[in-house]
Formats: sequence, C-alpha cells, structure tokens
Amino acid sequence: MRMRLVAAVLAWSGMVGVCLGQDFREGSSGRAKTPHPALVVLNKDANELAIVDPETLKVVGRVPTGPVPHEVAVSEDGKIAVVTNYGAHQDGTTLSLIDLDAQREIHRVDLGVGVGPHGVEFYEEKAWFTAEGGHLIGRYDPKAKRVDHVIPVGRGRTHMLVVAQDGKTIYASNITEDMVTFWDAGKMRGFNETLGVRNGDGVIAVGKGPEGIDISPDGKEVWAANSGDGTVSIIDTATKKVIETVDVKTKRSNRLKFAPDGKLVLISDLGAGDLVVLEAATRKEVTRIHLGKSVEGILVQPHGWRAYVAVSGDDRVAVVDLKALEEEMARGKVVVEKMPDGERVVRPSKKVEELSLKTQIVLSTFETGKDPDGMAWAK
Repeated sequence: MRMRLVAAVLAWSGMVGVCLGQDFREGSSGRAKTPHPALVVLNKDANELAIVDPETLKVVGRVPTGPVPHEVAVSEDGKIAVVTNYGAHQDGTTLSLIDLDAQREIHRVDLGVGVGPHGVEFYEEKAWFTAEGGHLIGRYDPKAKRVDHVIPVGRGRTHMLVVAQDGKTIYASNITEDMVTFWDAGKMRGFNETLGVRNGDGVIAVGKGPEGIDISPDGKEVWAANSGDGTVSIIDTATKKVIETVDVKTKRSNRLKFAPDGKLVLISDLGAGDLVVLEAATRKEVTRIHLGKSVEGILVQPHGWRAYVAVSGDDRVAVVDLKALEEEMARGKVVVEKMPDGERVVRPSKKVEELSLKTQIVLSTFETGKDPDGMAWAK
C-alpha cells in the first residue's frame, strides 16, 4: 500500500508545473475597492470568497471559487489568497488562486490525486496544504502556479496544519488516526528549491479526532483540539511529546487559535455552538460564550485585539474583543447575558462593582453569505 501511494504521488509530481489547472481572465466581480487590511471569509454553501472591510464590517466584493471551499490563506504581502476547494463529499480536487485587489480568480489548480484539500497556510510566499483523500501534504507556488513539493502522509485524514514561526517544522492534525504528525522542513531534500517526496519524521499520539491546531506565539507549544473526546492535547515542541491533556468538555471542537500575546486560547465548539476561552498559562477555562448554531472557523487579527468567529449555522460572523476579555478576566469573572433582541453579549459579573456593565466582549455580528467558515487576514 505504501509503495502504491508513493508511486501515485511521484506520478502526480512529474506532471506538476507542466499542466496543472487553468488561468482565468474574466473581469473583477467586486463592488468596491479592496481595503487594506481586509478580512476574507469563505461562504461554503455559496462557493465563494467574500472580502470584508474590517472597519465597516461590510462585504465589498465576492469572488467565485471551486466547490465547497473550506480554508483560505493569504500571502504575506496581502495580495493573493489560496483557497482549498474541499468538495461536497470531501471529493474536491482543486485550489483557487485569487487576486484580492482585482477580486477575481486567476488560476485554478487541478491536484489530481490530491483529493479533499483542506488546511492551508502560507510560509515565505508559498502555500502549504493538506489533501485528506490523497493522504498527502503539498506546497503550492503561486508565482510559478505549480505544486513544487509533495509529502505522502500514508493513512488517515490529515485535516489542518501549522508551520512553525521559523519554518523548520510542520505540524498536522490527523482526525481518523488520533495523531499529530510533524516534519522537519529543514531536513527536507530540496525543501527550498526542488520537488521531493518523504514520509513524516514523527507521529505524536493525541486525543480522539484532532482537528483544530495552533502553535503558541513563543513557539514552545502546539495545542490540538480533539473533536471526539472534548480534550486538548498540549505538545512540547522541543521534545515532540504531549505534556498535558486538558478536558475542555466540548461537544465537538472544530478550531483552536492563540491570541497574539499568547495569553488566551480560543476553541470553537461546533456541537454546542460555543466559543470556549482558556487561559494558556493555567489551562483553565475563562468563559464559555454561546454564539449560535455550528460555531466553526476562527481568525485572530494579527497584531490586534479582535477575533472573528464563524457562526456557520446562523450565516453570521461574530466579532470578539480579546483585550476587553483579558482585562475583565484579570478583575473578575465574566458571564454571558442574553439581550432582548436575542443577541448574546459577554459582560463582567455584577459582583464586580468597579466594572461598567456597558462593557461588551462580543462587539457585534455581521453577515457575509451562506455558511461562513474559513477566514484569513490580508494586510
């Protein structure tokens, strides 16, 4: 089985860069100029990418993608987005390359055996992505418009990935195999220049069904949210071992993200419709905010204090004020209150008299389209 997989990947590798996908030359579908910075949101049921002005929270442009897009990453210069077109039945086989300023798809990459592309992250102007059904991880070069590196995973559904800040290690969550796999990118033959195929350097056993994964801002820990048993596995990046398992009691965790300063960790609970907030240092729960139906994607504003959380079942995105949450966490317990109009806001406990009850943690919600999920920030 392993030899057949490697042979298939090598066969696919041989054709990348020769004929992989097609270019698109149609005009922009945008209604207004793309702002910088901008928030980009994928609407899965609409097969589109929405460009949002983070100041007004209004959609300024929409770009068609491939079928059922799940995740998106934006290049370091904020100009290009790469979208994984997952497909209705985990059967998608393409990536969409989108020019954000022109608001159009400029290339669609046919991955062939790379079925079910999902997680994606940029590092040094190239996009690393997972392909669940293809049992592989690949790297796409937007400038050359070709896949220039392929890594066979071997088995299971490699769902999400994260690249260490120094680019030396890639970590990926594997839902069906209950593991996080890592690769030493620095040891990859031809990592920076040529195509290569190699197996994972190591496997770390975690909880049941890991999905969301992130690395702490200081690079010392990787946290994996386990969708099947309501726990989080915390991995020491130096030893590549699980040093702690925290029971966060989620019904089905979906995504996990660190705040920019590393103090808070956000976990979306798709099953309960909650956003779970943990204090990273103590591993303790700070609060649990019920946002609505099917809470999924999370995007934390780089170098900022806002988090955007996709409430997919309600076709809305919630805006969370992380700074206010940290301040109230330091002073007293925070609680959730339901407003007369049905909106839910998080306020400080009434027992903490010195705090104003006007302070809101959930600043607002806004609509981008049908079934929002993956998000990214374009500087």
